[in-house]
Amino acid sequence: MVIRGVPRRQSPITCGNAPLFAQVRQSGLWTYPQHRTPVSDFAQTVKQQADIVKVIEGYIRLRKAGAQNYSGLCPFHKEKSPSFSVHAVRQFYHCFGCQASGDVFSFVGKIENVPFPEAVRIVAQKCGIPLPKREFSSPEEAAGARQRAKLLELHETATAWFEEQLRGPEGAVAREYLAGRGLTPEGIKAFRIGYAPDSFNALRDRLSGMADNETLRASGLFSAKEQGDGSLGPIYDRFRKRVMFPIANESGRVIAFTARTLETGEKAGAKYINSPETPLYSKSLVLFNLDKARTSIRQHDFALLVEGQMDCISVFLRGIQNVIATSGTAFTEQQVALLRRHTSQVVVNFDPDAAGSNAAEKSIALLTEEGFTIKIVTLDGGLDPDRFIRERGVEAYTQALRGARRQSDYLIERARAAFPGASAEQKVKAMNFLLPHIRRMPEKLARDQFAADAAQKLGIADSVLREELRQAALKRRDHVEVRPTALTEVERVLLRALAITDPENEQARRTVVDAILKQPAWFQHLGSFQSMQALTGRQSKDPMDVVEDPAQKALLAEALLGETKPPEEGEVSSAIQEIHERAIVNRLRELRTLIAEAERRGDFAELAILTQQKLELDRALRQLHNQRPSES
Repeated sequence: MVIRGVPRRQSPITCGNAPLFAQVRQSGLWTYPQHRTPVSDFAQTVKQQADIVKVIEGYIRLRKAGAQNYSGLCPFHKEKSPSFSVHAVRQFYHCFGCQASGDVFSFVGKIENVPFPEAVRIVAQKCGIPLPKREFSSPEEAAGARQRAKLLELHETATAWFEEQLRGPEGAVAREYLAGRGLTPEGIKAFRIGYAPDSFNALRDRLSGMADNETLRASGLFSAKEQGDGSLGPIYDRFRKRVMFPIANESGRVIAFTARTLETGEKAGAKYINSPETPLYSKSLVLFNLDKARTSIRQHDFALLVEGQMDCISVFLRGIQNVIATSGTAFTEQQVALLRRHTSQVVVNFDPDAAGSNAAEKSIALLTEEGFTIKIVTLDGGLDPDRFIRERGVEAYTQALRGARRQSDYLIERARAAFPGASAEQKVKAMNFLLPHIRRMPEKLARDQFAADAAQKLGIADSVLREELRQAALKRRDHVEVRPTALTEVERVLLRALAITDPENEQARRTVVDAILKQPAWFQHLGSFQSMQALTGRQSKDPMDVVEDPAQKALLAEALLGETKPPEEGEVSSAIQEIHERAIVNRLRELRTLIAEAERRGDFAELAILTQQKLELDRALRQLHNQRPSES
């Protein structure tokens, strides 16, 4: 750690280390008004009164390991056997695993990811030591600080009052609702959930003696109607007849609320309403539950990101404590920066509906740009995390987390679902869906790998399309253009057969039509598939009149202009057999990918099914090869 520019070897602060503090003061790296308590003097005072064992026990579990020592699992690296020791008398810690070492301030600074002055403040607050009086650069700054302090006090009082109302007679319906959502009294207490009674002035009366009207308006706890002259009328309680979920800042101080209605029908209003933007609260700067989750996030080295507050609460109370919520909105850059202080790995588990999927994609996009490693959980049955964990239990949810898919796998599957089929047109659309996500990846190698995975799983066998996707990924382009590829000889034969008008050769045309109608999947990967579909139902119309798309019409014209004679039935059968073989080869390629994924997940039931399918297709491919006429 660095103290405002002092190298790490100088930073440990020990009792009575006056020469170091003198050095810091003389260096000019730390300035303070002469009439204020010097930061270094205050740090010494805090350190002399702080008990490092009690402070560290607020973050990790320690056990007595001798007369003066305590031990536990190191919070700074993953380990199964304790190598982290704390000396109660000398007031220092040392990890024999990762070599982390220091005093109470360096511990708090490292685990909270804050600079030295902030670490001193945190330790002082934990020990109940009053902070030195702060000086401000202007009267406006001082007034703003006083207002924020008062707003924090108002929110704390309001939170306690809402908790009290929940326990009272008027809170009976709210208690019944919370019990129905699986919340115990202990869980309600842990999240300080309360109830706002059906009154326009009950909270106003409770808080009116604590602050003036202007401060009460600024708190966001009250509303007021605009009068005819443009002025605001008397304030009244914003939240009424609602379950109250406090929103805390990273330090655990309540700064806002989410309120859930208990009524139904037109008079109920919005299901959820939130505090407005205030001097304390900006929704783009806050992650719900980060104050409770940050220690667990650091211990597990990843954050579980869910969409709703009830999802977050349900998961947290069942022991998965590295969970945070976006409160129903997509991530913001500020929230990403806040999370980056604690981890660079995120598992996303948003609701499976369209809104949740869109929010997940937006969050994934922003996290990708910032270099996060991302995995996505999709729960069975289309359930959200809250309902899933209540109905199926924490073990099932933990298993779902273990099966979280890589970001690329999730997005490729979304592309395949949005643009089904094996036609070149659909594949280009799927590629263009994926390319904005690929483009956001900072690392060139990661973009290249994503593009390769996409080409394989989308079944892009055409070398031109694969290279187009790869180049677009490497050059960070947002899309590829749809360009008709050159016709293969097989396509030429099939198009000419479908364009036959002579009754003498009708059987050759009929053979192709039957094959396309019975097994359209065999032909979908062909660039001219759209023309083939149109020609199968042309009846007596002229072939060139049936195909409307200009690019497809050009392909058909190319095939017919090079024709010398209509294809014979044997030639057509050989072309269809080749198409059949290609379809099997493409499916085998997909199966190999799915088998590898099943092995990675440890899903042995799925693995057995996929392996059996592969064996059957291998057998079918051998039979087709054996049916080919021998070359003389």
